[in-house]
Amino acid sequence: MARPVRGQDVLEKAQGLLAKATEVDELRTLQAVVFPLANGMSTQETARAIGRSPRWTTNARNEFIRNAGPVKKPDRTTRNRAYMTKEEEEAFLAPFFESARHGGILVVSVIRSALEQYLGRKIALASAYNLLHRHGWRKLAPDKRNVQTDVQAQEEWKKNFPNGSRKSKKRGTGQDLSD
Repeated sequence: MARPVRGQDVLEKAQGLLAKATEVDELRTLQAVVFPLANGMSTQETARAIGRSPRWTTNARNEFIRNAGPVKKPDRTTRNRAYMTKEEEEAFLAPFFESARHGGILVVSVIRSALEQYLGRKIALASAYNLLHRHGWRKLAPDKRNVQTDVQAQEEWKKNFPNGSRKSKKRGTGQDLSD
């Protein structure tokens, strides 16, 4: 004989949250709690219905019942290895980003040395790249054209270039084709 299904004390809470679920994992966890209690489904039937393994279904159900509600998972964008808070990093990088907006180039070695001076310790080059990556800066090479380029002056120069001063030759023959 199978064990009786436990969790009757959290059934109402789970049903209320089921109507408000916004994320897929949250929905599946709540279904793992509600289906066996409200519909009398087994673990295997519940797992098949929600598209997860029986083990995941059981673990999700037990975790919900143990905590008497949903468990908030930590944010995936953790800052485990960050040397400063996000606000401190933004303040530190502000002058570098400002110069880059006005045509300057971000030089990672300069940022790294400034960061080492700010922190008072040596850091790896990868740490400087990670810092820039956390703030949305992934450009590892300069643009293909200079920001200060005067396109009109270039076009004018192309139009007025003295083509007659050079003689064209047929490739490989040495014949002059300027006649």
